[in-house]
Amino acid sequence: MKKSKLLRYVLLGVVAAFVAHYLTPKKEQTDSRPRDYAEIAAEGILHAVTEYNSLSFHVDGDTLSGFHYELIEAFARDHGLQAALTPEMSFSKRLKGLADGRYDVVAYGIPTTSELKDSLLLTTPIVLNKQVLVQRKPEYISDSSLFIKSQLDLAGKTLHVVKGSPSLLRIRNLGNEIGDTIYIKEIEKYGPEQLIALVAHSDIDYAVCDESIARAAADSIPQIDIHTAISFTQFYSWGVSKQSPALLDSLNTWLETFKKGKEYKEIYKRHYGRR
Repeated sequence: MKKSKLLRYVLLGVVAAFVAHYLTPKKEQTDSRPRDYAEIAAEGILHAVTEYNSLSFHVDGDTLSGFHYELIEAFARDHGLQAALTPEMSFSKRLKGLADGRYDVVAYGIPTTSELKDSLLLTTPIVLNKQVLVQRKPEYISDSSLFIKSQLDLAGKTLHVVKGSPSLLRIRNLGNEIGDTIYIKEIEKYGPEQLIALVAHSDIDYAVCDESIARAAADSIPQIDIHTAISFTQFYSWGVSKQSPALLDSLNTWLETFKKGKEYKEIYKRHYGRR
C-alpha cells in the first residue's frame, strides 16, 4: 500500500479534532442533564455526536459529507432545527456526553444489544452491520501462524479496539465460547480507520471494527483481510438518553417514514451501495 493511503487514514483523526474544535458550535448549558424534544425545539438546535470517518462524517473537499451526517441534517431540516454535529472518536466519550447533556443524540451506528438497551434508548434500526477482524493477508505476513482462519484461532491473541467500543463485550463472550482467553487492548486516541492503517503497516496484528468501515478501507488497502466475523449481523441504531422519550418518538416516527422515501435511498446508495 502506498504511504499516501496510510497517511490519509492516520490524518483522519487530526482532521476530526480540527472539525470538532472549529466547525461545530459549542453548547451553552447551565446544568448537566439530558434534554427532551421540547427543550431542543425551544433552542432550535439539535446537538448530535458521531464518529469522524469516511462513511459516517467527513470533510469532502470544501463540504461536509457522510451517511449519518446527511441523515441527521435531514431530520433537523424536516423539524425546523439546526443540527450541530460533533465528531468524537471514542465511543465511551460519546455515551458520557449523552449522559451529561452535551449531546442530544448519538447519530452513529450502535448495535442493538441487550446490554446497551439497559443504558440507552435506541431508535428503530437504521442499517445492518457486524464486527469483523482486520488482519493482514497471508502474503503480507512473515509468520503464517499469525493468520486467523477461524474464531478458534483467536485464542491467546491480542485484538485492538477503539476505547469503549461495543465490540468489547462480544469479544469477551467469544472468548468464553471458544474456551480460551482473547486479550483486548483498548486504544483511546485512534478511531477504527487509524487502527486499520496500523494493521496494514504491521504496527499491530489485529483490530476489530464495523464491517462497513473495514470494507470501505479494503477498497484502497490491499494488504488487509476482513473475512473473519467477530459478531453476527445485527441491527444498528442511533441512541438517545433514557430521559429523552419524546425525542426518541420523534426520531422513530421520522425514520419510519424517511426510510421509505427517495432521499433516504439516495443517501444509502451513495455511502453503502458500492460496498
